[in-house]
Amino acid sequence: METHSTKAHVEIGNEPFMSADDLAAYSARMRAAKALKDMEGQDHALKAREELVKQLSQPIEVTPETVHEITQRLLDKLRIAAEQGQKELLVMRFPNLLCSDKGRAINNAEAGWAETLTGRPRQAYEFWRDRLHPAGYGLKAMIVDWPDGMPGDVGLFLTWETTRH
Repeated sequence: METHSTKAHVEIGNEPFMSADDLAAYSARMRAAKALKDMEGQDHALKAREELVKQLSQPIEVTPETVHEITQRLLDKLRIAAEQGQKELLVMRFPNLLCSDKGRAINNAEAGWAETLTGRPRQAYEFWRDRLHPAGYGLKAMIVDWPDGMPGDVGLFLTWETTRH
C-alpha cells in the first residue's frame, strides 16, 4: 500500500502539492540559509566593529583647525538640541573596548571613570574638561546597549541646565 508521503508531489484537485516531508525539508533549507546569512552579517558587523575600535584607538592630531572644526560641528548640534528643548546631547558612542576596564567603572558610576578612557574617547573627555566644563557644560557617560545582557557601547552625553532668572 503506497502512502501519499512517499510521493514527491501529490495531486490535490488538479494542482501539484508538496508533501509534508517536502515542506519540512524546504523549511529546514530556508532556516539554514537564514542562519548562514545572519552569520555572514555578524561577520561583517564584527569586522566593522574591529575597524572602529582600531580607528578610535588612535588619537587625532589636535591642531587649531581640528579644534575649530569640532567646535563648529558641536555648536550646530547643540543649537538644534536646545531648539528642541533638550538638556543633553549624545556626542560620542564607542565600543566599551576603548575603556581599560571594558566600561565597568562607567556602568557602576564610579568616581574616576574617565581615567579608564583611551584613544579618541579620552580626547573627547579632555576636550570637555578643558573647554566645555568651564563654560558650564556637564558630561555623563553610560552604557547605552546591552548585547546578550553584557555591557556594550558607551555613550558620552554633553549636558546643560537652563538658568532661571
